Amino acid sequence: MITSISEKIGGLNALLLDNPSPILRKQNKIKTIHNSLKIEGNTLSEIQITALIDNTPVLGPEKDILEVLNAIKVYNALDDYQAYNESSFLKAHKTLMQGLVEMPGKYRTKGVGIIKGDVVKHLAPPPENVPFLMQALFMYLKSDDELPLIKSCIFHYEMEFIHPFLDGNGRMGRLWQTLILKKQYPIFTSLPFETLISETQTEYYQALAASDKAGKSTPFIAYMLEVINASLAEKLTRANRTMNQEDRLQYFVAQSPNEFSRKDYMKVFKDLSTASASRDLKKGLALNLFTKKGDKRLTNYHLR
Repeated sequence: MITSISEKIGGLNALLLDNPSPILRKQNKIKTIHNSLKIEGNTLSEIQITALIDNTPVLGPEKDILEVLNAIKVYNALDDYQAYNESSFLKAHKTLMQGLVEMPGKYRTKGVGIIKGDVVKHLAPPPENVPFLMQALFMYLKSDDELPLIKSCIFHYEMEFIHPFLDGNGRMGRLWQTLILKKQYPIFTSLPFETLISETQTEYYQALAASDKAGKSTPFIAYMLEVINASLAEKLTRANRTMNQEDRLQYFVAQSPNEFSRKDYMKVFKDLSTASASRDLKKGLALNLFTKKGDKRLTNYHLR
């Protein structure tokens, strides 16, 4: 599985997809926030999250809106967090859970457990053990004995097992795995594998439970490597697909903001010549996908 993932990362890097356009980065951020919070029961849609990113008010449950606004702050500052630093970890939780829990950014001082129905599915370690366990987990991260792919999975599982916070453990586990991977492989900045976790949510919780039962993280590592591998495969397939003029236009319109320029279009399709981009946009006008204002280099396009 590691070999397969490494080959796909190499393929994507060769296509220069580790440096996506601002439009694609924004779309990836929206998908990541939507799917990570959806797992926790957030009801806001991608359209509503897009509106909040664009500072447009939306109607929805106050708690759900606050969760999204907090997540936007965290993902906008992703480069400011240090994956192997415990203080940075606590700072991220404080931003992510501000206004949602009693002590954002602080480890719990109460016992917690996960109960489904009448059954206790997981009883977390006592609160007095949490600081020591988290310190040991970050010491493990700093060791050079494991591949980052494996480290990221183990950290995610062990953090969920320790359950260091009263709330927000799931979203912190997914966020921090992304940070650990991003440190070694920049491609993970633009790979919202939270989407696949959201689509395989039952398997996600089964893998956590299986690792609890086994007393080791192996089942969860296997699950997460499958998710990462599938996410990379999907991205590579899309990247390698030959797109004709209408394919490019449909893809761009689905990803783009309301207003854009030819330069924005060429940032998405990096190998396209200026003349080809102009022909594409002329075709888009003929298909009534958007309108235009201005002339030559000052031309701006507006989606219909």
